[in-house]
Amino acid sequence: MLNFLPAIDRYIFRLVIVPMLGVFALAASLLTLDKMLRLLDFVAVEGGPIGVVFKMLATLVPEYASLAIPLGLLLGILLAFRKLATTSELDVFRAVGLSYGRLLRVPYIITMVFMAINVALVFFVQPVSRFTYERLEYELRSGALGASIKVGEFTTLADRMALRIEESEDDGRRLIGIFARVANDKGQVLSISAREGSFLATTDDPDTIILRLTEGTIIQDTGGQTPRVLTFTRHDLPIDLPAIEEFRARGEDEREYILPELLRIGWADNQTEDKRDASQASFNFRLVEVVMMALMPLLAVALGIPPKRSTSALGVFLSIIMVVAYHKINQYGEDVAALGLADPILALWGPFVVFAALILWMYWRVAFVPGGQAIGALENWFAKISKKIGKLFRRKRRHHVHTDDDLAAEG
Repeated sequence: MLNFLPAIDRYIFRLVIVPMLGVFALAASLLTLDKMLRLLDFVAVEGGPIGVVFKMLATLVPEYASLAIPLGLLLGILLAFRKLATTSELDVFRAVGLSYGRLLRVPYIITMVFMAINVALVFFVQPVSRFTYERLEYELRSGALGASIKVGEFTTLADRMALRIEESEDDGRRLIGIFARVANDKGQVLSISAREGSFLATTDDPDTIILRLTEGTIIQDTGGQTPRVLTFTRHDLPIDLPAIEEFRARGEDEREYILPELLRIGWADNQTEDKRDASQASFNFRLVEVVMMALMPLLAVALGIPPKRSTSALGVFLSIIMVVAYHKINQYGEDVAALGLADPILALWGPFVVFAALILWMYWRVAFVPGGQAIGALENWFAKISKKIGKLFRRKRRHHVHTDDDLAAEG
């Protein structure tokens, strides 16, 4: 598939793509598993069907992908150049006249592809998926997904019926141990118990469902007279669904606007100042996050190449800290700009300029200064700390060995 590329480019592509996809998978799995546990607990408390958990997780995939893509891209390129440096292959490439700019040709092609994907995610897919998640959460809380009837608890429906279900199987399709107390139009009270049942939709009235009961008893309170007791094999009990307020329209939160809506609202004269500030802040936040991806290959090279005769992984950890810290600074800048406390350009592009200048300086040190190392001072400090910690552990180990020998001699 990549035969049109020179051999060196194919080799670098393989070095980059494998760890990059691994980081994607790891980051997505960690984020999804953490959210899945919370959603499972939330759905269990609300009494909703388990299938809604996976629907809600699917709507979160674009948001998690927009976070995992820059981090995976950075670490994929960083680990590739780190391997080239620690195996002395990078010295060979440099000796035959290959510059860092030439070696970064394929990483930048990959970066452009993922920048385009991230633009589609943050400006079009993510806003719609965020709104879909909010709608599913609202429907779950309101009972529109069948979550209003909780297992093991009495539930009041339409002020006429109290219903309790002991167990639920097959994702709510089979209900076991049903008790209902119903007040009919004549003022009579019916106490109904059944071994099992299931809910059925009706075609005539969408606001009414049928609870089909199997093998049960109906006790009718006749008001002072002897109650009437009826047994049945099958009985259909109509249930009026509670009125559910329609969910809001998309756009209450600026994060739910797609790109054309942000541009139209953020610079429209007929919008309030608060609305314009929030829309401009959201637009600049998304844009600056995407543009920063163009500097990820330079940062990866600057932090991925350790000093000579060193295999320190300090650059790997520092890269993660820098990317996460920059993302948090941008989030803070977006919040401040949305409140009108700062200009969106200054609040979001100011940190970008500072961060970009730092990255360009670090890359220049590595690429154009002989023997230059962007984090050389930190590497030396890290090496000294590691040696001191190693000596401390060795001293403690020797102390334990002497103590054991002394106890053995005494014994």
